Amino acid sequence: MADFKGFSGREFREGNFRDVNIGSDGSYSSGPSGPQRGGGASGQRRKPDMKKWGWRIAVVVLALVVLLTVFSSYYNVSEQENAVVTMFGKVIRTDTAGLYFKIPFLQQVHMVDITTHGTGIGYSVGQAGQNIANSFDGIMITKDFNLINIDFYLEYKVSDPVAYLFNSRDPELILNNIALASIRSTVIDYTVDEAMTTGKSAIQADVKEKMVSELQEQDIGIQVVNITIQDAEPPTQEIILAFKEVETAKQSAETRINQAKKYENEQIPAAEAQADRIVQSAEAQKAARIAEAEGQVARFNAMYEQYALNPLITKQRMFYETMEDLLPGLKVIITDGNTQTMLPVESFVTPADGSTEGEVTQP
Repeated sequence: MADFKGFSGREFREGNFRDVNIGSDGSYSSGPSGPQRGGGASGQRRKPDMKKWGWRIAVVVLALVVLLTVFSSYYNVSEQENAVVTMFGKVIRTDTAGLYFKIPFLQQVHMVDITTHGTGIGYSVGQAGQNIANSFDGIMITKDFNLINIDFYLEYKVSDPVAYLFNSRDPELILNNIALASIRSTVIDYTVDEAMTTGKSAIQADVKEKMVSELQEQDIGIQVVNITIQDAEPPTQEIILAFKEVETAKQSAETRINQAKKYENEQIPAAEAQADRIVQSAEAQKAARIAEAEGQVARFNAMYEQYALNPLITKQRMFYETMEDLLPGLKVIITDGNTQTMLPVESFVTPADGSTEGEVTQP
């Protein structure tokens, strides 16, 4: 063992350099702040100031508590949410969009999304966005005891955040069950043809009405926005092909009916126009005949008035006028009263105006 008696040097202890003096008897002493050891007696070390460190830790903890209290006293509600504030399990208020204050550590805030959500009934949407059929929910029986695979898309939103949070454990599951019950009770009232073609709108309206009534009764804080039929088809491929043929025939029949209605709409106005023309022509002829008859009556009345004034002269004039009209077209024969001798006049009379034979001119 090396002899360090009478040696003076430096000692490295606990990260500090201290001056060391080693005596001839083996004792050593450090600087004025270091421990002293000699003669087997225990030296004294400098103890850290724990009181000072305790105050520092308390200040840091208090600052953290204050910051946590401040930040937990305010909360922000977006336009797509409502906030339900509770204290000791009791609902205090419901907040809409904005910045609000709450009592820290005593009041709790529950955020509820009030935007419109959508879900499939009879199918589900996979991770890649494709529709996955759910035959357990989609296949239903119709009024004519046929099976149909019908899919619906349901849109809903939260109407009462308090009822949504506290009136049921799983409101979405209840909504899905109500939708299935309403759909099945509605589809059973329609035939398979109606469910696939003309009855879709009526089915959608009936299902929505039933769901609205049932949701009001259950009071789970959800309202139906809309429900539509996505697809309706028979459950097997053979039946699908048969129904497609029927649908094609129905469409062809509707096309022919529409064409016939178009022809009807084109012909009816033309026929009505022609009927109007005929009626107008008949009315015109009627008016002309009435006017002509009225004119003849007026002439006869005027003639009768003249006849009443001078009956003999009027009779002679009428006789002469009648003869003038009749004689040019007559064949005149003179006889002596016996049938043995007859003398035709035309052989002795030459018409003065060059008319045909047999015409007699007035002297």
